[in-house]
Amino acid sequence: MTNESSTPGTSERRESLDFLREIVARDTESGRYHGRVVTRFPPEPNGYLHIGHAKSICLNFGIAQDFGGVCNLRFDDTNPETEDPEYVQSIQNDIRWLGFDWEDRLYFASDYFEQFYQFAVQLIKDGKAYVDSLNEEEIRQYRGTITEAGRPSPYRSRTVAENLDMFARMRAGEFPDGAHVLRAKGDLAAPNMKMRDPLLYRIRHATHYRTGDTWCIYPMYDYAHPLEDAIERVTHSICTLEFENNRAIYDWLLDSLFEEPRPHQYEFARLNLDYTVMSKRKLLQLVEEKYVSGWDDPRMPTIAGLRRRGYTPEGIRLFAARIGVDKTNSRVQIGVLEDAIRDDLNARAPRVMAVLRPLKVTITNYPARELEWLDAPYWPRDIAKEGSRQVPLTGTIYIEQTDFSEEPPPGWTRLRPGGEVRLRNAYFIRCDEVVKDPEGTVVELRCSYDADSLGKTVGAERKKSTAIQWVSAEHAVVAEVRLYDRLLTVPDPEAGEEGKSFKDYLNPRSIEVLKDALVEPSLAQTPPGERFQFVRHGYFVADLVDSQPGALVFNRIVELPDSFNKALGKQADGTPADQGKGTKEKGSKAVPAPANAAVTTSISDE
Repeated sequence: MTNESSTPGTSERRESLDFLREIVARDTESGRYHGRVVTRFPPEPNGYLHIGHAKSICLNFGIAQDFGGVCNLRFDDTNPETEDPEYVQSIQNDIRWLGFDWEDRLYFASDYFEQFYQFAVQLIKDGKAYVDSLNEEEIRQYRGTITEAGRPSPYRSRTVAENLDMFARMRAGEFPDGAHVLRAKGDLAAPNMKMRDPLLYRIRHATHYRTGDTWCIYPMYDYAHPLEDAIERVTHSICTLEFENNRAIYDWLLDSLFEEPRPHQYEFARLNLDYTVMSKRKLLQLVEEKYVSGWDDPRMPTIAGLRRRGYTPEGIRLFAARIGVDKTNSRVQIGVLEDAIRDDLNARAPRVMAVLRPLKVTITNYPARELEWLDAPYWPRDIAKEGSRQVPLTGTIYIEQTDFSEEPPPGWTRLRPGGEVRLRNAYFIRCDEVVKDPEGTVVELRCSYDADSLGKTVGAERKKSTAIQWVSAEHAVVAEVRLYDRLLTVPDPEAGEEGKSFKDYLNPRSIEVLKDALVEPSLAQTPPGERFQFVRHGYFVADLVDSQPGALVFNRIVELPDSFNKALGKQADGTPADQGKGTKEKGSKAVPAPANAAVTTSISDE
């Protein structure tokens, strides 16, 4: 039923060029790189990718596509203590799922370890690098402060021959971890403290997942990154803003070892999304400390988690296009992401009926043992789309508990004692009797139906009612339904109260599991990954891991838009519509959709 394409379309691009594309366009027009455009996506394989990485993937691969260039996938695997083949595979899966392909351009920093070493030897020979024997704390003290220049290490004056000998012995494994480092000879008075003799190599006696025990010295990221770009002939090296100060090291190394036209680094604002944490270290904590079921838990902001939640690659790409590319950091409201997912699902998710909290209804005047099959379109408000299924009606059905109220509020349009409502795609029923258990809980409604109301135009009074979903008691399929909410309770968990960590803001109600939900029989053979709109409940997907025909498990992807919830007297999170009215999440920005973006025009087919 789902028509999912994995190829990014031009409709997802922004009408005007962002500042990075303006740079690439200018370089292309000037012939700076002789018409070449080469970008790269360089993750470290020390965790699963998250929604922030998705923005970077869309940017790097998107720029390459827009300018007829290529984008490399490169794993910056220079830390043997944290990296794992599992992460390498998951990253490749995520990029392909998002709709991008690096073709034959798969690279690893570890492929260049020998070249890195030889470049370091060249820097030593040129008098631009030296082996330092200060420990970590001493290096920090000698570096100085923002207001005080650094002091030269007592080992900075080692001769070229001494440095070459020491560096070779470091490689040979003669020294323990931390005994020596290789440093560049920078400017000890530089305002940018990154340039005060930056570290290039450290000793780590650890087994690398690709090179084994071949190496016991490993390059620092600031050393490896620009060299990788130059070796791969990257033209535009696009990083997030936290690497802005590191650009000085990038330029110094490439100016020392390469000629123009060499790569150049440009920075953009990383994605900061409300109600999430983006640190792989913190996400790993959630996994290892069992706050979530794994990296692909649908509450996680990882791409694997979003995929299992039911998000589409098209929806994530649409989100990336809408938020654009900024030069300054800011926070994006979670609703911007949810709106993009809704807008995509609105066009691809067929409408079906599900009763999440069942309430029994006996239609007392329905013919005994009668079974009627009624035609129900998958796209009731889109005449351009075809497709329907048959739903069975019998004398005993289940409706949603929230579709009945003994004491309804003003404007109530669903079922009440003595009131009428239409069963979706079926007849009008009237509530004649309410049956309660000894505790006073409503357990059954006894109703009568209007046999002449099927498919007929109704009068003014009946037009005021809402068509409600239902399932036949005899034919309904039991399903487990998982209702997911935000994992954290505050927009910015990194800026919480003093003495608290982000874990203090974990939402204890981030998941609600309904074991006895009922869905219409057309869903009985639903394969994992199939998406639907459960009418008036939101968008759902058959879980990729736990669901199978005969044992269905559905995840709620996203609720319906705020406008629909407000019509029910609720906010998007289910709280009363007047709760919190007039408040605004501090430090967040709502990003409006650009004029050419798709906009949801049908929130639900009532």
